[in-house]
Amino acid sequence: MARPDSVRLTEIFFSLQGESSRVGLPTVFIRLTGCPLRCGYCDSEYAFYGGETWHFDRILDEVAKHPTRTVCVTGGEPLAQRNCLPLLTALCDAGYSVSLETSGAMPIGEVDPRVSRIVDLKTPGSGEVDKNCWDNLPLLTAQDELKFVLTSEADYQWARQQVEQHQLAGRCPVLFSPVWQGVSPTDLAGWIVRDGLPVRMQVQLHKILWGEKPGV
Repeated sequence: MARPDSVRLTEIFFSLQGESSRVGLPTVFIRLTGCPLRCGYCDSEYAFYGGETWHFDRILDEVAKHPTRTVCVTGGEPLAQRNCLPLLTALCDAGYSVSLETSGAMPIGEVDPRVSRIVDLKTPGSGEVDKNCWDNLPLLTAQDELKFVLTSEADYQWARQQVEQHQLAGRCPVLFSPVWQGVSPTDLAGWIVRDGLPVRMQVQLHKILWGEKPGV
């Protein structure tokens, strides 16, 4: 049984944030191991299995080696590990500005309120739309963000419907992201402008800079 102050970890690395409103910021990424979802476009399948057990003090020591106060906990699906919650709190207590990238399939209500929760609401094109935890939507605040990864114009229309039906743009920033080397960013930009949708389009900066590989 894992200690209450440890998690299963795939990697820690220092790079630029490639997504969300923090895009471009030097960030330490803590990638936890494991995920209950199998999205068709997943770019972190290497984090599904394996990993190594790290205690929180070791993680904090490693994070402190890098010249930033910005940390992102990601996966896999970090909330699939119960000890992710106390890890987030430990990072906040240490004075870091912490974001959490989560699939939206796990409840976010117990996440430390100091954490910015980046929730990825799964579209039909992901193959995992039935895993969405819809109870998360009312919990989102202005410091959180909701992301849709779009595989097609049909996904775009579905996401647009969710934004309008649940009045999501009035709750938190909403991000529309094209699947890497899938939906044309130019097409997505055109759809958003055409419809005057109150969302922010994003592309994955880290992949533009370094390609699709671990550790960036």
